[in-house]
Amino acid sequence: MACVEQKGLGVFFSKSSGGGDPWCWFSCLSRRGPLRWGLGREVLLFLAAFGGLVAWVMALQTAALGEKYWVYIGTYTGKTSQGIYKVDFDLPGMKAGQPELVAEVRNPSFLALHPKGEFLYAVGELQEFEGKRVGAVSAFAIDSGTGRLRMLNQQPSGGAGPCHLTLAADGHWLLVANYSGGTVAVLEVAADGRLGSPQCVVKHEGQSVHPTRQRQPHPHQVRIAPGTNLVLVPDLGTDQVVLYRLGRESGKLEPNDPPFVRLPPGSGPRHLAYSQGNRFLFVLNELTATVSVFRCQDSVPVELVQTVSALPADFTGENTAAEIVVHPSNRWVFSSNRGHDSIAIFRFDEGEGKLELVGHAPSGGRTPRNFNLDPSGRVLFSANQNSDSVLIYSVDVEKGHLADTGLSFQVGSPVCIIFKRVP
Repeated sequence: MACVEQKGLGVFFSKSSGGGDPWCWFSCLSRRGPLRWGLGREVLLFLAAFGGLVAWVMALQTAALGEKYWVYIGTYTGKTSQGIYKVDFDLPGMKAGQPELVAEVRNPSFLALHPKGEFLYAVGELQEFEGKRVGAVSAFAIDSGTGRLRMLNQQPSGGAGPCHLTLAADGHWLLVANYSGGTVAVLEVAADGRLGSPQCVVKHEGQSVHPTRQRQPHPHQVRIAPGTNLVLVPDLGTDQVVLYRLGRESGKLEPNDPPFVRLPPGSGPRHLAYSQGNRFLFVLNELTATVSVFRCQDSVPVELVQTVSALPADFTGENTAAEIVVHPSNRWVFSSNRGHDSIAIFRFDEGEGKLELVGHAPSGGRTPRNFNLDPSGRVLFSANQNSDSVLIYSVDVEKGHLADTGLSFQVGSPVCIIFKRVP
């Protein structure tokens, strides 16, 4: 077989090969010079990154087998939005359909797919649900033929203002971060996808230095470190990433040792993402629009290596950071700026464990609250909350550049993008 390169979209496998050979891909890469075989630092770094690179190659191979996606968009509901929307996206043909309303539900501001791909879950970012000061979590079954959603049930989220959720790798537990309530909750997921009531609710304590945004705890995301039971919760109100261990059988959250890591005062940690292999953790700080890089040991962040700005040095306007995503190749990290209205592009040096800000791409609208990459990392969808628009960019894997494809669509207050491969 032969490797085929396409400018602006990285490295592809030839269609006639019936699949991709990782060693062919490495051969293409080595001809550029970054990999050298022999004893020394280059080989050690290659071996350290090997798992992540192979994972990306496997993602490219899988994508080559079926590159049509249902792209689900979470929104804030109101005059221009009624719930969750779906767009059909053909990656090889670079074609996007028109948004279709697939579920009417209030403020589904963040979405998550079940690991088996049969169910979708959404927070209901509310201050009151069923007469109590809590938000909601909704469970949906996905129609395998159309991608439309059928509500299974709703449960209270365990606190007010839920803003993020995730599922354990086995799909048995759903975790939700409640921003206004200052809590993290765990709900059991039944075999039919339905949710049980909150089984465990943990309340955060503390505050930090910002006079209005950090008077109390504000958990803004909940993530599980891949391949582990380590739960990470960036808390904007306390300048901490709080660490738990999830009981696989009990669904209980127990404090990790250490129970948290600190960010510089006033940072306001919002979202986080791991490098491939969980060797480094990138924490996006909303209030300062910075990224803090932690070196990890067994997935646990143990050393703050660097904090770098996501803004141009000459920018003086108001801005808050929103989302952070690591490219599957492990070479690039992207974050969004609301105010500067851009996607920041960082080059990642895994040997040094540091990021270098190399440029920005306009988000294509106002207030890019969320964006996401397709599983192969070849396109980026940018969701602009205050201009009711989603723009699609191609990703140059060699240079990290984002190029406007000319594709876009209108959705009211889009704030979350997730991809599901069409069965």
